[in-house]
Amino acid sequence: MDIVIVGAGGHGKVVLEIVRAAGQHNPVGFVDADSALAGREVGGVPVIGPVNTLPRLRQQRVGGAIIAIGDNRARVRYAAILAEHGFELVNAIHPTASVGPTAHIGRNVVIGAQAAITAEARIGDSVIINTGAIVEHECEIGEGAHVCPGVALAGRVRIGRGAFIGLGSRVIQCRRIGEFATVGAGAVVIEDVPDGASVVGVPARVIKVAAPEAGESVRS
Repeated sequence: MDIVIVGAGGHGKVVLEIVRAAGQHNPVGFVDADSALAGREVGGVPVIGPVNTLPRLRQQRVGGAIIAIGDNRARVRYAAILAEHGFELVNAIHPTASVGPTAHIGRNVVIGAQAAITAEARIGDSVIINTGAIVEHECEIGEGAHVCPGVALAGRVRIGRGAFIGLGSRVIQCRRIGEFATVGAGAVVIEDVPDGASVVGVPARVIKVAAPEAGESVRS
């Protein structure tokens, strides 16, 4: 299927390589909000223009799309826009990634090279499981979360929607990371992390708690 990639930045380049390596879809173009990129090429693929080009792409029978934007909230917003325009939201799963047969993977999910997702893990829509990350048995990753390169999640960890789990961090078994929480690079989480909290260090400690953005509810 011909697909469009939304986001022509660094993460877009990674997603393009994953899509090509997987060989299931044909990337025909990028869509990006930066109008200065229109008409250029990224990895040999043209940047078609901003989001208002989507109706034309559908008319040209481009059936699928994937969001290659690192910002969690923006990724979820764009997923809704693409669905409204009738695009099928596809996944980009690197062929070197290990995904267990009992794992459940949502839509618009990126799984990087050498990542491992094991028994009965559940990966929500618009999630990034980045290069070399480990998601152990029965973990639950909420919509729009980002699990960065080299992260290790032990069994039955729950990651709330929109959470950001920083480079090389560790979370011990059965912990909960709250919605829109941030785990700093290299942190070791041994206690639950509240919604909206940022934690750093070994062991991880809370350094701040952010209020939800306007119009955004936080669920328990």
